[in-house]
Amino acid sequence: MGKLVVSLDGVVIKEVQITKDKTTLGRRPYNDIVIDNLAVSGEHAVLQMVGADVFIEDLNSTNGTYINGKAIKKQLLAHNDTVEIGKYKIKYLVEEGNEYEKTMIVRPGSAAPGVSPSYAQTAPAPVSSFGNLGAPVGTASIKVLNGAAAGREVTLTKVVTTVGKPGVQVASITKRPGGYVLAHVEGTSRPTVNGVPLVGESVPLKNGDVIELAGTQMQFIQA
Repeated sequence: MGKLVVSLDGVVIKEVQITKDKTTLGRRPYNDIVIDNLAVSGEHAVLQMVGADVFIEDLNSTNGTYINGKAIKKQLLAHNDTVEIGKYKIKYLVEEGNEYEKTMIVRPGSAAPGVSPSYAQTAPAPVSSFGNLGAPVGTASIKVLNGAAAGREVTLTKVVTTVGKPGVQVASITKRPGGYVLAHVEGTSRPTVNGVPLVGESVPLKNGDVIELAGTQMQFIQA
C-alpha cells in the first residue's frame, strides 16, 4: 500500500496512508488531507485507487497540481513521485513487502520496442499480494487487430499493463495468481470484451478474448 509524506521547506508535516478508493486533498476541513494555506484550493485534488494503481487528478485548482515539476491534470503516481501544491511537497512512497515486482509502464512518446504509444503507457505500479489463489499463471500477450499497429504483439511481462489513450479511454490488465483481469481506469465509456461492455470493477480474461477500447481492438492470448 502507498503513503503520502507531506512536507514544507524540507520539514515533514504529516504522513497519510492511502487506504480509500478516493482521498481528497484541499484547504477545506472536510478533505481527507487538509493543507491550510491560501495557495491550496478548497478542493484542490483527489487521489483515486484503481486496483493497485493510484491516480491523482487536479480539480481545476487555482494554482494547479505539479508532479516532479510538471503541471498535470490526471496522472498515475509512481514510487518516489513528488506532488507539488503551492510550497508544499507531497512524496508518494510505495511500502516494501509487496509480493509482486513493480510494473514499469511506457509513457507516450517513449514506447518500448513493438509497442505503439497510441495505445500503451506505463508507470511504476505496485501490486499488493492477492494470496495463493491457485497454480502459477502462464505467460500472456495482447495482439493488436486494427489500426496503424495492427499485427503487433506485446508480451505481458509485468504485473500491471495499462492500455488505451490517456485522456480518452484507459484500461489495465493485471496478472493475478488466478489469472488475468481487465479493469476500467479512465474514460466516460467502458472497454468491451467480445463486444460486451465491462460491468463492475473488473472482468477475468480468457484466451482469445477480444478487447476494444479507444477504437483499438486487441486479442488476449494466453499460453
